[in-house]
Parts: sequence; structure tokens; C-alpha cells
Amino acid sequence: MQRKHENMQLRALLTLLVEQKIRFSVIGGVALIARGVQRSTQDLDIAYARDRQNLATLAAALKPLHPKLRGVPGDLPFVLDEASLRSGLNFTLDTDLGPLDLLGEVPGLGTFDQVDAVSSELDIGGIQVAVLTVEGLVRSKRAAGRPKDLVDLGYLQSLKD
Repeated sequence: MQRKHENMQLRALLTLLVEQKIRFSVIGGVALIARGVQRSTQDLDIAYARDRQNLATLAAALKPLHPKLRGVPGDLPFVLDEASLRSGLNFTLDTDLGPLDLLGEVPGLGTFDQVDAVSSELDIGGIQVAVLTVEGLVRSKRAAGRPKDLVDLGYLQSLKD
């Protein structure tokens, strides 16, 4: 039952981003799953465009979801708005629809435009979104180099074979 709830939240979050015309690409665990890797993930990771319009639209879209920084003291003041997004780069958030990680730059790939260049449209839960390709995932996982990324590289290699 928990997994169905998580899938519904993921779909709702992706729908919101698409309907608000946010420029983004799905990366991380959800991208791995969309590309065929059997894996679980707890959050949605996206690379997002950092132009002024996209930052303003993204902040406005997320505001009703009460975004809070993950892993920091609860009393730390934080408002996710255009200025915050412009001042920062990568944000790990908890929202009413689940964890959401916003990446302004992706290791091994770079900015949104570079991520977008190695993304293609896929259907995730009935929603067409840009998703990092297998090659893009390999490059980003290799650059990140964490133990879980090295495991993911093995799965990605089996997809390529």
C-alpha cells in the first residue's frame, strides 16, 4: 500500500511540474527506474533550468506543497522563493508530495542545458517528461562515485549489453 501511495505522490509531483511548464529533467533513481533498472528510491531528483522565469515558476509551483529543507533543524528559517533558488544551486526538500531534490548542476554533466542535451522524453506514470538517458546516467553516476552510484553503474552496464 505504501508503494502505491508513493507512486501517486510521484505522479502528482510530476504532473504539477509539467502543468506549470517547469523546464526540468528527471535524474537519479526515478530516471534509473524509468530506463529499466530494478531499484527503489525515496525521492524525485530533477535538474532544473536556472533562468529567471523558470526559477519564479518553480518557486510558485512548489509553494503550496510547503517545501522545507531536509536534514536541517526544523526551526531554521527557510522560504523557497525565486531569490532562494537564485542564491543556491542544489536543494534537498521535503514537500507535501514527498522528497524532492532540485539540482542546478549535475556531477559529470553540468548545468540544465547539458543535462537536457542527454535527456529524452519518456512516459512516467502516464506523464511525458524529459528523463536522463542511460549514457547520461552513466556519466553522472561515474562522476558522483558514491557506493550506491557504483552499484547503479553495474545495472546500467547490463542495460547497455
